[in-house]
Amino acid sequence: MDGADVILGIVVATALAFDFTNGFHDTANVVATTISTRALPPRVAVTLAALLNFVGAFLSLAVAATIAKDIVDQQLVTTTIVFAGLVGAIVWNLVTWYFGLPSSSSHALVGGVVGAMLAAHGTSAVHFDGLAGKVLVPAVIAPVLAFAVAGIGIVVCYRVVGRLAPGPVSRGYRLGQVLSGQMLALAHGTNDAQKTMGVITLALIANGNLAPDATVPTWVVVSAATAIALGTWLGGWRIIKTMGSRIIKMDPAQGFAAQGSGAAVILAATHFGYPLSTTHTISGAVMGAGAAKRLSAVRWGVAGNIVVAWVLTLPAAALVGGVVYGVTRLFGGGVAGPIVVAAAGVAFVVWVFVRRLQQGAAITTTAEGTSA
Repeated sequence: MDGADVILGIVVATALAFDFTNGFHDTANVVATTISTRALPPRVAVTLAALLNFVGAFLSLAVAATIAKDIVDQQLVTTTIVFAGLVGAIVWNLVTWYFGLPSSSSHALVGGVVGAMLAAHGTSAVHFDGLAGKVLVPAVIAPVLAFAVAGIGIVVCYRVVGRLAPGPVSRGYRLGQVLSGQMLALAHGTNDAQKTMGVITLALIANGNLAPDATVPTWVVVSAATAIALGTWLGGWRIIKTMGSRIIKMDPAQGFAAQGSGAAVILAATHFGYPLSTTHTISGAVMGAGAAKRLSAVRWGVAGNIVVAWVLTLPAAALVGGVVYGVTRLFGGGVAGPIVVAAAGVAFVVWVFVRRLQQGAAITTTAEGTSA
């Protein structure tokens, strides 16, 4: 095995690690509302979400094609650039997970790759029209659309059941949440797992293993689906707390409206090949479902902190991606740079998880006790 293949192996492992952190980080997007309204116990909700994340990854490849072809110049991409971009995304995911902020894994990935490309080749290597049309514009539209749809949805829900007894209504919407929550999990797997597929495909093309117009190999699809499902199953309880209760105290009808609206917007975006932020979308839906009932129901200070994290994600991940690429170049153009950075990254991840292990276990116990 030559140096290029070693770097490719590191890239594939790093991409699957990112996919795992994506599932771990975005668990809250899928299950927080279901848990907060007690429609399902935490572990049941997380397990079902993991299974449907896995299934959803097989439903489309449109987003993978966007990541592989429409954002950066394929002819200038190297496996080292892809590696640096992935590290940038993983670092930002871990930073926001550490502080319990539901930022966008999708934008972290795009930002990391773009930053590495800018460091390597300058602005000519980035397709800014594709970046704007496929990433930035949907990033603005999706949460606004989800906010509006969820707001309209909750008004309709309340009108339909306004004169009925609260007990049966709540039980009915909790059952509805089981369905809408699983649709959201399916949508999440369909959109988010494809981003990793696209990055691995880009690396395979850069290494000469695939032609530029090749489709995503089956083993890449299966690997990405497995990694995101495993990450989802293990869960991110700090972010679940933020999404499920700190933004708004939700009732079952609001949870149903938020999940259904988020799933609809994500599935529509996936159909058109937009690498959408599921975090942006479901956060917008949660806030819309709360604001339509009463503006004061939404804790706008927490929502504002989340928006700040959204705004910072692309440039922050791009900065890390560019720095990582520069560090790898300090060791020459061979395999030494990626190996050193990968080893340092593993050490950093272990340190972060050890620091948060006890606190995460405490949050899990509290959430399960509350749902009992």
